[in-house]
Amino acid sequence: MTDPSHAFDAIEQNFETEVIQASLTVPVLVDFWAEWCGPCKSLAPILEKVVESYGGKLRLAKVDTDKQQQLAAVFGIRSLPTVVLVKDGQMVDGFMGALPESGVRAFVEKHVGKPQASAAAAEAAKAPANETPRQTIARLQDEIAANADKPELRLDLALALVRADEADAAQAQLDALPPNLASDAKARRVAAQLDLSRALNGAPDVAALRARLAQNPADHDARDLLGVHLLLGDEPAQGLDEFLTLLRTARDWNEGRAKKRLISAFDVLDDEDLVGTYRRRMSSLLF
Repeated sequence: MTDPSHAFDAIEQNFETEVIQASLTVPVLVDFWAEWCGPCKSLAPILEKVVESYGGKLRLAKVDTDKQQQLAAVFGIRSLPTVVLVKDGQMVDGFMGALPESGVRAFVEKHVGKPQASAAAAEAAKAPANETPRQTIARLQDEIAANADKPELRLDLALALVRADEADAAQAQLDALPPNLASDAKARRVAAQLDLSRALNGAPDVAALRARLAQNPADHDARDLLGVHLLLGDEPAQGLDEFLTLLRTARDWNEGRAKKRLISAFDVLDDEDLVGTYRRRMSSLLF
């Protein structure tokens, strides 16, 4: 049985809060169903099983379309069952019909990644103690050469290359990924870290950026770069604070850069408590 904290009945009155806003913290699968729909009853336990396997990193919202006709109309539901995935406040994908478990898992993994321990924990378990960045890269290159049938190792290598400040080599590994891995959660993490690292190419140091902000608190470019420096350094919470300040004072600056920085930061960070706290703070500013 699915943990009640992972699944709930969605109605018009709680949809904005429990689905749209909540998806800024945890992606939400929305199951549009009806009591008379046979395929809906076949799909429901599969959805619950898949959601349960994510241990709280995915939630399931159930919408009874007979009782919530307005919600069904808003989403343009024409066939049951229909399932949509809401992530970062937006509907990102969906499917119609009763897929088998393998199909549902493939759909979810495309956007959320596979259910697993944190990337940092998985890497720590594999990597020898006191391994230097160069040794990590060499080890992974050897593993890739010996295991050509495991393209997922390229993701580990890409992340190691990012940490060694070899952005072009990391990008080459990402570009070589097969389509089924290109949208993997770890691939998004590496891409986000690459984007953040590139933002600092030629950027002033922390002291210079702080000095600029002391002279002009509305120097949005300085605040943005300071946030990236702190995030990738030893002060991630302070970096997130800078992005929140930018979101609060200049939400639309540079095509919504502050929101994009926060979302990238959430992909990069391993501290689930920190990410959860700042997702909620971002949500409170956006809604």
